[in-house]
Amino acid sequence: MFSNPDGAVTLIVKFSSYGTTGSTSMQNSGSEENLQVLMDQRKRKRMISNRESARRSRMRKQKHLDDLMAQLAQLRKENLQLITSIDITTQQYLIMEADNSILRAQVGELSHRLQSLNEIITFLSASDGAHGDSSTFNEPADSFFNPLNMSYLNQPIMASADMFQY
Repeated sequence: MFSNPDGAVTLIVKFSSYGTTGSTSMQNSGSEENLQVLMDQRKRKRMISNRESARRSRMRKQKHLDDLMAQLAQLRKENLQLITSIDITTQQYLIMEADNSILRAQVGELSHRLQSLNEIITFLSASDGAHGDSSTFNEPADSFFNPLNMSYLNQPIMASADMFQY
């Protein structure tokens, strides 16, 4: 009996030439032992192979889990960036909306002033036509009827976002 490099035990049976009956019975028992040893070797190889396969399977499973965890971390990071971007965009939108409201109010006020100035010009033109002369335009520069010198109309337009409710 001796041991192989893989740890399996091999049994060598020597047959004697002293009798055929003894050698046949020895051969039968040797064959059965040989068969048992061979089956044990196969069983060990299968067990080693199964263990190695299970180890590889566990390693694959662990790698897959690690990959999923890395992907989760990346997706959470991207999600946070998107939320931040949405928040910034929303703030910019609200600022623009407030600015637009102010500009709309200024447009309304300027339109009203323009309409008032046009009415004054129309009134001056009508009063000039009623007198039939151009003496009204020769009045001093500080005259009430001089549309170019109406300092009360040159006041800045003041509007703010809190004047309007959304």
